[in-house]
Amino acid sequence: MTRPRRASREAREADRLPGRPPWVLLAPALLGLAFLVLPLLGLLVRAPWSTLGTRLLQAQVLEALRLSLLTATLATGLCLLLGVPLAWTLARVRFPAARLVRALVTVPLVLPPVVGGVALLLVLGRRGLVGGWLDRAFGLTFPFTTAGVVLAEAFVAMPFLVISVEGALRAADLRYEEAAATLGAGRWTIFRRVTLPLVAPGVAAGSILCWARALGEFGATITFAGNFPGRTQTMPLAVYLALETDPQAAIVLSLVLLAVSVAVLAVLRDRWVGGAR
Repeated sequence: MTRPRRASREAREADRLPGRPPWVLLAPALLGLAFLVLPLLGLLVRAPWSTLGTRLLQAQVLEALRLSLLTATLATGLCLLLGVPLAWTLARVRFPAARLVRALVTVPLVLPPVVGGVALLLVLGRRGLVGGWLDRAFGLTFPFTTAGVVLAEAFVAMPFLVISVEGALRAADLRYEEAAATLGAGRWTIFRRVTLPLVAPGVAAGSILCWARALGEFGATITFAGNFPGRTQTMPLAVYLALETDPQAAIVLSLVLLAVSVAVLAVLRDRWVGGAR
């Protein structure tokens, strides 16, 4: 009788060990995983694998892919140019209403992308608050142009970069910057020679997330820049158009975006998050 009681007690203790969740949690966790993974498996199952290469080499697909890569890269560059100084200001400068500014910076994360496109039209459109002046003074127009695609993608993607860089700046050891200051280095020199190298992994991770978000942007782009092949039709817009006329082509384009997304997440996790445990 003693041995069965001991075995039963050991089994109960093993159930309480960390890493062995109760079934009441494990069952919904598996359902959640299936809910997220099954749609992706549906793409793989329904993909026209026999004609995949031919469809990928179609001129319209290649043009949409080229435009997506170009605009996502330019949008990431714009985000780096504006987002890194913004993140540094939020992390290192104390000023009134900092919380409000930080909240405004992250608004595009939760704002419906179509609303973001409408907001861009109201500001940068030909009759917008700033766009009208730019049109009259310099002849610059952004709506329904490739430059408009870049602006729309940068608007929705910049918060990813700012959040990542600000977190890296807050985690960086300030003693290196203080030591450089005591040696006579100016603020700009400290930023270039000390701060940026310290937060380089955060900048890189934020840039990749920013690029991936820009590559998949749809709502703000179609609202602000339209859907013109060769000029503003990126991959997500091509998927939307192909879904109505050629569902097989839409699946192929979706596979390309899925592959890019998985590759980006895999690179981020392995190189900057430390890898899966």
